[in-house]
Amino acid sequence: MSSSGEVRVLVIDDEEGIRKTLRVCLESAGYRVTVAPSGEAGLVAAKRQPPDIALVDLRLGGMDGISVTRALAQEAPATTVILMTAYATIDNAVEAIKAGAADYLPKPFTPPQVLHTVARALEAARVRTELAELRRATSRGVSARFETKSPAMRAVLDVAQRVARTEATVLILGETGSGKGVLARHIHALSARATRPFVTLNCAVIAPTLIENELFGHARGAFTGADGARAGHIEAAGSGTIFLDEIGDLPTSAQGKLLRLLEEHEYVRVGDVEPRRSEARVIAATHRDLKEAVAAGTFRADLFYRLNVVSLRMPALRERTEDIADLAMSIVEDLAPQYGRKQGPTLSQDARAALVGYPWPGNLRELVNVLERAVILATGDSLGLDLLPEEVARHAGATRPSGERSAIGEEGDETLESAERRHIAAMLAKYAKLDQVAKALGIDPSTLYRKRERHGLR
Repeated sequence: MSSSGEVRVLVIDDEEGIRKTLRVCLESAGYRVTVAPSGEAGLVAAKRQPPDIALVDLRLGGMDGISVTRALAQEAPATTVILMTAYATIDNAVEAIKAGAADYLPKPFTPPQVLHTVARALEAARVRTELAELRRATSRGVSARFETKSPAMRAVLDVAQRVARTEATVLILGETGSGKGVLARHIHALSARATRPFVTLNCAVIAPTLIENELFGHARGAFTGADGARAGHIEAAGSGTIFLDEIGDLPTSAQGKLLRLLEEHEYVRVGDVEPRRSEARVIAATHRDLKEAVAAGTFRADLFYRLNVVSLRMPALRERTEDIADLAMSIVEDLAPQYGRKQGPTLSQDARAALVGYPWPGNLRELVNVLERAVILATGDSLGLDLLPEEVARHAGATRPSGERSAIGEEGDETLESAERRHIAAMLAKYAKLDQVAKALGIDPSTLYRKRERHGLR
C-alpha cells in the first residue's frame, strides 16, 4: 500500500479507451490509479512506484502481457497481477497462472466486474498474509505471534485472553492491515471452540446483493440458477466461530437478519421459510467508526450495541514501535525458506532504524510486503537500506516515540502528507459539521471521509 494507505492500481493497456474507462471506474472506488500504454512503460512505472494491483492486457504491442507479468514478478514481487484478455481460453488462463498472474479478466467487462475482480485479488492477498501470520503463530505456540514489548498491545491481549474463555460477542476495531483477523483467530484458538471451525466472511468484498446468500445460504429455487440448496458461512461455522470482517460494510438489508442471529441464534436461508439454529460464536471487526455510521443512519444502533458486548482496539503498528524490529526479524526468518534461503539476511542498523521510523500506514500487511520484496531481492547476508522502498528508507534517521507519526521529510521539511493531515485536523476542530469542513476545504464529503480514514482522524 502507498504511504497514504491507499491501494495503488497500475493499468497497462495499449487502447486509450480502455485506460480511460478503467481509470474512471477504479478512481471512483477510491483506488490510486496509474496508466501506461505499453508493457515497457508499465514496468518503468512499477519500478518507480510498485503497485498493489496491476491490470495487464494480454495482447500488447511490444512486450505481451505474459512477459510483463514475469517481469513484474522480478521488479515488483509484492504486486498482484490480473491479466485482461478478449481471448479468454483455458490455455490462456493456465499460462497466465504459470507466469504469476493471480486472476484474469475477460473483455468486454463491466465496472462491477472490474471492481469485484480487484476486490477479490486484494482479499486473496490479505488472506495470504493472514495465513502466513497464522502459520508462524502455530509453529511457535498460540501466543507466540503476540509476544510484545508494547504496553498497548499487552493490554489488548490481556482482555482477549479473558474474553476468549466466555461466549461473548467481540468487536475488534482498528486500521486496515493492523492484524484484526489474526487477533480474531487468536481468541478462537484460546477458546473452548478451538478444535471447531473458524470461518471468515469479509463483508467489504461481497456484492450487497449476494451478502445474504453468502452469510445464510439459499434454498433450492430461491433465484434463477439456484438448482440446489446451499449452506452459507453461518452454517459452515457450525458450533465454532464466524469472523465477520469489515462489518461496517454490511448492507442495511442484512443487518436486521444478523441481529436476529445474535439475539435468537436463528437464521433463515434465502428463499426458505424454516428458521435454522446456529451455535456459532460471532467475532466482528471493522476499520470504520460505527458510532458515526449509526448517527448517519447506515448502521443499525441495536446491531451495534449487540456486537459491542466486548470491544478491542488493535493498535496500529506505529503505536507499537517497540515491536517493529523484532517483528521484522521474525518475518524475515519465516520468509527465507520460501525463497530458497537456509536463513534470512540480517537487518543492517540503518534498515532497522528505517523500519522503526516509518509510520506504516498499511500496518502489519505493509511490513510483510516490504520485507518479502527485500528478501526476494537480497543477494548477500545483509538486508540494507538499498533493498527498502524509498519512502521507507528515508526514515533511517527519524525514529519516533511509540504512537507518534513522523511529520519530517528527508531534508527536515514538513511533508505534503503531514501538512494535509494537520490542515484537515485544524478544520475538523474549527467546524462542528462535516459538510462545513468539506466546504471549507473545497472537497466533497466523500473525499473528506476517505482522507480522514487515511490520516486516522476522528
